[in-house]
Amino acid sequence: MRRATVHFFTVIGAHATGFLGVGVLIGLAVPPLAHALRPLLMPAMLIPLVLALVRLDWGAFGAYARRPGLIALMTVWLLGFSPLLLWLALKPLGLPESLFVALVLATLSAPIVASAAISLLVGFDAALAVVVVVVTTALVPLTLPPLAASLLGVALKLDMLTFMIRLGLIVGVAFGGAAVVRHLIPGETVARSAQVLDGIAVVSMIVFAVAIMDGVTALALEKPAYVVGATAAAFAANVALQGLATAVWLRLGVRQALAIGLMTGNRNMGLVLVGLGGDAPLEVIAFFAVGQIPMYILPGLLVQLYRQLLARAQPAGR
Repeated sequence: MRRATVHFFTVIGAHATGFLGVGVLIGLAVPPLAHALRPLLMPAMLIPLVLALVRLDWGAFGAYARRPGLIALMTVWLLGFSPLLLWLALKPLGLPESLFVALVLATLSAPIVASAAISLLVGFDAALAVVVVVVTTALVPLTLPPLAASLLGVALKLDMLTFMIRLGLIVGVAFGGAAVVRHLIPGETVARSAQVLDGIAVVSMIVFAVAIMDGVTALALEKPAYVVGATAAAFAANVALQGLATAVWLRLGVRQALAIGLMTGNRNMGLVLVGLGGDAPLEVIAFFAVGQIPMYILPGLLVQLYRQLLARAQPAGR
């Protein structure tokens, strides 16, 4: 039984990006399963972060902590400059108002928590992703409401105290759980089990992807033309933001630039929905739902490009 389980997770870890793409489609194809897995959203979000922290060199966090100026610049880029650029780029296109608002609102949020796990899967700087995700998520209640109001005229309310308590719990549980695992399991064993841990992380992310699709199929049947257009827009915005950010930060190093690109294209839209409360229009909710699809499919579609970029950069780093 144990060997079969290890083999199962090893196979998934070996084909991680492909399974991620399939996982999000399962949620669309099997709505009852998406609904049934909804209660598992929080643990499914936490497990990949814990496993990433188990595998990472924690000394890298200290190295980035000693470069607060760099982290501050990345924070400004993610929470301020990149959404402003998107707003300027979309303004002349004449998109439907709801789609325009949804695209910009999504980009005003912090990167997804799974950025570190995905960075590990594809070879980016996962330690940088952890630091930036924590910092930007902590600051987004301060930046999101005023920028949403000034750029879009949308009123958002985020309870700062409640938000910080939740963030503290998420970060505390993730680091605490990782510290316990690192204490109990030798580093050599963790290193040998990398593919198995990848597989466990991917299964957790698939559970999250399926659960987050709860209600999306019904929306697609209700407004098929809008949902198709919103999905295409989500793919285009994700790829464009990843490419732009990677080019802007390339001088920092390819692994780092690709990590920033990944975070720039993949945002935590759930934070925006919290701010909107019950005032979110159906079209915006639909975009935030289908916006999850490129987050899970693009790593598989772009993995060969990622590997080529990383391989070209490797000789220069030797």
